[in-house]
Amino acid sequence: MKKNIKIISVVILSLVALLYSITGKNSPEGGNAEENLIRVERVHDGDTLTAIVGNRREKIRLIGIDTPEMGQRPWGRKAKEHLENMIASSSWQVIIEYDVEKRDKYNRILSYIWTRDGKMVNKEMLRSGYAILFTFPPNVKHVEEFVSVETEAREKKRGIWSKSGLKQRPYDYRKEHPRKN
Repeated sequence: MKKNIKIISVVILSLVALLYSITGKNSPEGGNAEENLIRVERVHDGDTLTAIVGNRREKIRLIGIDTPEMGQRPWGRKAKEHLENMIASSSWQVIIEYDVEKRDKYNRILSYIWTRDGKMVNKEMLRSGYAILFTFPPNVKHVEEFVSVETEAREKKRGIWSKSGLKQRPYDYRKEHPRKN
């Protein structure tokens, strides 16, 4: 009897997941993964890139993470290279997913980015130790996962969490080194 309940539960959960993906609830703007496939043109740093979205060139800011600024040597360059490598491994084509707010105050698209093989780039940047958690409600859809992988990176002293890691949070660095427009 218990075995039958487990099998029925698995089947029901599988059907719910399938229906959820078919209706587009987990993909941006209600579309499917192929409709949300975008081509990345350039990686600016560890959390910002430019891509073609809906036939428009758009700057995209990855939700939930903050990476070292390029002036924070060597970590800014390392974070950028890590992001470039993940994007390149997906043939410069990624799947975009939105949260509640679609744009930030700089008019950049806010999104989660997925490789074609199903890895969330935002989360992988945290897991590998090239980013820190940086959330702004209401865009917190994946925050629990992000907390978990950042904790793992800290405990395993990966990347910026290593002994020779980042000395100043990117947010604090930007306050001391404001951009000139």
